[in-house]
Amino acid sequence: MENRELTVDDYLAMFRRRMKVILIPALLAPLAGFLVSYAFSPKYTSQSLVLVEAPKIPDAVVQQVFTEDLTQHIATIEQQVLSPSRLRPMVDRWGLVKGSQNVDDVMENIRLNMTIQPVITDLSQFGAGGKKRPGQSSPVPGFSVNYTASTAREAQQICTDLTSMLLEEDLKSRQDATQGTTLFLTKQVEDAKQNLDDLDKKLAAFKNQHMGQLPGDEDNNLKILMGLNSQLEANTQSLNRATQDKAYTESMLAQQLAAWKSSQSASNPQTLQTQLSALQAQLIDLQGRYTEDHPDVIKTKGDIAEVKKQLAAINDSSEQATDPGKEKRSATEPPEIRQLRLQIHQYQDMITQTTRDQKRLQQEIAVYQGRVSSSPAVEGEYKALARDYDNAQKVYQDDLAKQSTSKMATQAQQQQQGEQMALLNPANLPDSPSFPNRLLFAGGGLGAGLVLGLGLTLWLELRDKSIRTEEDAEAAVGLPLLVSIPWVGETAVANGNGKGRFWSRKKGTEETQEATRF
Repeated sequence: MENRELTVDDYLAMFRRRMKVILIPALLAPLAGFLVSYAFSPKYTSQSLVLVEAPKIPDAVVQQVFTEDLTQHIATIEQQVLSPSRLRPMVDRWGLVKGSQNVDDVMENIRLNMTIQPVITDLSQFGAGGKKRPGQSSPVPGFSVNYTASTAREAQQICTDLTSMLLEEDLKSRQDATQGTTLFLTKQVEDAKQNLDDLDKKLAAFKNQHMGQLPGDEDNNLKILMGLNSQLEANTQSLNRATQDKAYTESMLAQQLAAWKSSQSASNPQTLQTQLSALQAQLIDLQGRYTEDHPDVIKTKGDIAEVKKQLAAINDSSEQATDPGKEKRSATEPPEIRQLRLQIHQYQDMITQTTRDQKRLQQEIAVYQGRVSSSPAVEGEYKALARDYDNAQKVYQDDLAKQSTSKMATQAQQQQQGEQMALLNPANLPDSPSFPNRLLFAGGGLGAGLVLGLGLTLWLELRDKSIRTEEDAEAAVGLPLLVSIPWVGETAVANGNGKGRFWSRKKGTEETQEATRF
């Protein structure tokens, strides 16, 4: 074997030669394994099946608040159930502490002997050959609780209690989660509403403080400013015209007053008496030279009559002034002068009103110019406040919707309408032990026997130096073969392969010897 390459025929020949070496361990080892299984204490495994029921209310109506992954949730409630506070009452109730054991060792033994296995019923996620397709997952519809104990009754009892505690812990955790979520969202809604109210007040105060400077008011302010400038220009023109008209009227009044005062000085009684004397002397002189029908005489007589009339009017006015019983004269100035004075007064009132309007327009223009200049800064502050307000309103609406959903989910959970776990198969009473598996032990013994037989066969063949074939002889001597002589015995029977069969009288056994060629 060490000096040449082996073929399939060589391996078959080895197998035929070492048949006993392979078969004896292969037959004895399973029996030994089966007998060894009785040396172990039997263990019984009880199993219960828990179904995870889907929500009875569609998700479109009530979204589930409890969004934890089911596998993680099962692991969480398993840790809670296996906590000392939950296991100690069960250990005391069933009296599991025996002999020198303590409670901690018993609880640790329970943790080691309990297993939870998920149950997947969706076969669509598995491909050909039962292999799971990558990238696909399916919700776990349930899980099985397994517990192993030294007796079947103990395994069933503890498995039943553990399953019940798992269901109770699941219900409690879901209720606590939904109620806690509802309380948290209620607090969030209150805080969001308070924040929204504060921002609403700030926004209202900002609007009142910057009235007319908010976004959207800039165009209106520009239009108003243009209108005010137009009004101010018209007002200035009106003021200029009124000032000019007043000045012209005042000049006219001065002229009228001067003429009136001159006429008043000509109507003085002494002047009129002197004028009357002169006219009378002139009339005497004219009568001495002309007749009564002469124009100069007639005119002089008319002037004398006029002067006398004026003297009589002056005398009458003097009497009315000294006599209290007579009516006073209402006015001494002529109507033209009074009309001019009235016009001047009206122009002055117009100038005063126009000046007042001009100041008012200038103040309004300054206000609107300030609004236009400060609009960009005010607009930035307003947008920041409005953005914060919109965000706060959105947060409040989202929290309010989540609170409503959480309340509905809590009610559904309390009425057992949401996702929940239900016991499908209670813990069974095992009929046979789950350990040791005697068939498994026997199978293990068979495998060990075959390995031992094959190992012994390989070891014996490596130690065997016999030459059985031409290839062995050629490999041993390192020379080519010229002739081969078959083996000849007392009862040799030749065959086509150069092999002979004979009886050895010394040993009394049948042997097979390969032909030797030299």
